[in-house]
Amino acid sequence: MEEETLKLPLPDAFVDFLDANGLDPSIYSQADLTPRYIRLKPGCESALEDIEADMECKLEKVDWLPGFYSIPPTVHIANSMSYREGKIYGIDAASGAAVSALNISAGDHVLDLCAAPGAKLCLILDLLGDLGSVTGVDVARHRLAACRTMLQKYELGDHCRLFVADGTTFSLTPIRDHPDSKSCDSALGEKVERFKEWTSRRTWKERKKAARDRENNAMNPGIQEPELVFYGRHAGVVGLSKDELYHTVCDSESLSCGYDKVLVDAECTHDGSIKHIQKFEHWGWKTLQRRVLDAERTDNLTVLQLKLLSNGFRLLKEGGFLVYSTCSLTIAQNEDVVEQFLKDNASAELLEIEAAKSWPCRSGWIPKTLRFDPVTSQTSGLFVAKFKKLEN
Repeated sequence: MEEETLKLPLPDAFVDFLDANGLDPSIYSQADLTPRYIRLKPGCESALEDIEADMECKLEKVDWLPGFYSIPPTVHIANSMSYREGKIYGIDAASGAAVSALNISAGDHVLDLCAAPGAKLCLILDLLGDLGSVTGVDVARHRLAACRTMLQKYELGDHCRLFVADGTTFSLTPIRDHPDSKSCDSALGEKVERFKEWTSRRTWKERKKAARDRENNAMNPGIQEPELVFYGRHAGVVGLSKDELYHTVCDSESLSCGYDKVLVDAECTHDGSIKHIQKFEHWGWKTLQRRVLDAERTDNLTVLQLKLLSNGFRLLKEGGFLVYSTCSLTIAQNEDVVEQFLKDNASAELLEIEAAKSWPCRSGWIPKTLRFDPVTSQTSGLFVAKFKKLEN
């Protein structure tokens, strides 16, 4: 029954939408041919044969992306012991390429501005190692809770902190210089409360205060203080006061103390995700009309995407690198956003991604931008652009 459903013709309105964006409708017939991708947690390579036996399939190494393996599209990794034990996690190779484009190095301070559901966040922490930090931000608390669960499952959270916050206004820079622990008292001699090591077990008083804060935020919409929902022991939070943690800097200060690398994998219509589009065959094509084809929704999304990209760039230090990506294949949500961003930011330089010379992708409508799709890349659809913040 499912195979018959997948062969239903696409609605005329969606075909027109694809044609307007120079997209071949045949990419949506590739779902059964596009492999799934997984990444092995570092240190688990020696257990490759055991993992294959557990999953009952061959793991094919992805030659162009270190640490990645492809598996048949019919294999469900959640059923495997290797997944439950945290030896592997699912992440599309195109998403892995977007993270790889950042060229993360040990000691970097990285911002993932749209962090949920967490696979790219885990990959960033994998690449970072034991030095530096990662700040994950997402506006949806329940989705960020999934990030926290992933970090704990894969034991990757030591250098990470997570904030529920609006990515268009988030203003906290990384903790580069930890305050002197001796200055535990205020100038008036008052005892200053400082962050202790994070635990999921909170007292009744702490839970009540958190609920009251959320209620106050709901009653007072607008720019709200980011809510810290997780931090690792080496994320720079332990020992800070609340004032120190939430200290914001002006734009000129962020040039020197901002993030080394920023990932903005922005909210979009998800039309590049073949499996996502197939869901509309079950949800109803009218739902697709509202979520993907509606002009007002698309206009609102492009405004949001530009704001996310601009704020991520604002928090980037001079000489730092930012990657903007979406799983949409539309021009409006990708090249048009990039073009407007470059007009608005004279200090932004669009860079060629050197590693992409060996990647199975094609150029976007703007030179130096990249597009992945099921036909060209054997991956899900993704747009990628990389920027550098030039020194004044």
